[in-house]
Amino acid sequence: MSGFIDTRYNGVVGQRLQPLIEWLESSNSMSWRSDALCAQTDPEAFFPGKGGSTQEAKKVCADCTVRKQCLEWAIDHDERFGIWGGMSKRERRRYKKRTRNQ
Repeated sequence: MSGFIDTRYNGVVGQRLQPLIEWLESSNSMSWRSDALCAQTDPEAFFPGKGGSTQEAKKVCADCTVRKQCLEWAIDHDERFGIWGGMSKRERRRYKKRTRNQ
């Protein structure tokens, strides 16, 4: 996966996918990341373009056993793009506010 360049969109999709690629590459067999279903799925589904559907990614997340850890990672690292733990950036922001106020 290293060095992924998407020439179809002048590298824009590749740049948006970079956090997921780095995250997947940093995993090891002892990590919860190795159990992530997104590692077995087309990464573009997790980074839809503006107005694109998030439904496919959220379906994958719904069945993932490490969804909670993924969501926590995205919130801890202030991930700005994509679907992480079954939530979009906007949903993660609301979730973070809600949990912070409890």
